[in-house]
Amino acid sequence: MPTRESHRNAAVKVARQALLCACLGGCCIASAVAATLAEKARESGCVNKPMWLAGDTYRCATESGAFSYFNVPGSTGERATPKAPTPAGFPRVDPETQKGRDGVRRKVLTDELATEEKLLAETRVAYADGAPVPLPEERADAEKYRARIARLRQSVTVHEKNIEALRKELAAVK
Repeated sequence: MPTRESHRNAAVKVARQALLCACLGGCCIASAVAATLAEKARESGCVNKPMWLAGDTYRCATESGAFSYFNVPGSTGERATPKAPTPAGFPRVDPETQKGRDGVRRKVLTDELATEEKLLAETRVAYADGAPVPLPEERADAEKYRARIARLRQSVTVHEKNIEALRKELAAVK
């Protein structure tokens, strides 16, 4: 199974190759992605040619017969299609309707953000910087206490990521 370190190393290789290509003027980025695809397939233990699934995700079979799934950053797969122009008869939304929809979206995102921030605050209080007071049933079983701390830590992380994503979405709303 690829590790975070191998994903990071692959991303660095792609970035270096892209920079080198830009400096040399004329190198194709697709060859950098292809080289990375081959590297990723080798790292994943593929015994057959990786099959493109969607986006930058690929799948291949391993020696054990199991499937290995991996991403190749910057890859668009084998079926990348150019964006087609909008057909002439395609329905359009008038600006006022779109403004209304954007306003509703902004309100929903703002409400979700407020909820996530409240949940994060509550979770941080329960987490107590990694040292919450043990519950009565946890005093006799240290493993239960460690498991609760791990769940609380994970919950804090999830709420923080949700807040970050919601803020990005709000920044993108017109």
